[in-house]
Amino acid sequence: MIQGSDNKRPQIEYPTEWEYKLIGRDVDQLLKAVEEVLPGLEYQVKLSNVSRNEKYYSLNVLVTVTSEVLRDIIFQKFSSHPDVKFVI
Repeated sequence: MIQGSDNKRPQIEYPTEWEYKLIGRDVDQLLKAVEEVLPGLEYQVKLSNVSRNEKYYSLNVLVTVTSEVLRDIIFQKFSSHPDVKFVI
């Protein structure tokens, strides 16, 4: 919940489920990236969207994170993975 317009970050209570949207050119490579970034963690993956010309695919990845630090590390690992073009 965001309150007011004083530019404060929302308070997030951990552990919490966090969803990352990954966009890339190959579904299999995106799935492999998820396995590489989240070893030992339980997660759910759903195909989210396919571009009209099937050039890009997106996946929603739901994972429980225990802290803001872990949430940010996962985001950075996805962002720097060569098979992931965008992370939202």
